[in-house]
Amino acid sequence: IMAGLVLFQLGSGWMMLRYPVGASKLATYELHSELGLTILFLAILRFGWRLFVPDPVNDADAPGWQSTAAHITQYLFYGLFALLPLSGWAMWSAIQPVQPLRLAGLVAIPPMPFHTLSPAWQYQVLDWAESLHVLGVIGLALLVPLHVIAALKHHFWDRDDTVRGILPEIRDDETAPDHTQYTPRVG
Repeated sequence: IMAGLVLFQLGSGWMMLRYPVGASKLATYELHSELGLTILFLAILRFGWRLFVPDPVNDADAPGWQSTAAHITQYLFYGLFALLPLSGWAMWSAIQPVQPLRLAGLVAIPPMPFHTLSPAWQYQVLDWAESLHVLGVIGLALLVPLHVIAALKHHFWDRDDTVRGILPEIRDDETAPDHTQYTPRVG
């Protein structure tokens, strides 16, 4: 779910920059911001889950640079999953202080309290938040393909079980030898 939301957010963020100014652009910004808050909420849930339930152990957890890189990548993703929604929420709050966003389209989330600032300071907050958001998007746009390449490398080159730790669990025939391709059963 997270991967799909993140990819949608990257694509929709890029697309909405090209929309003409108007109601449809504002509605797209609102949807983008609300999905961002949903990603933040899901990231907090996932991080909390990982505090109590450790990651599944797989071949990538062997000591060495690959394990270190995997952990750094995971922390970078969590950092970006916090930075991007928070900076987006700050931008929304600086330009739309009276209209709350909704978490998953349902729960109203009040804007950050920038309405008490002078218009010059509101613009400054908007500018800072936008700069952080752009840097975060660039980081995420670089990290996602690197993450995919690493997963493909583990699956096809190393032929280990790392991808199984990423994807939802799929039951495979217990008698099948290691590293065989899963064939779904119909019926």
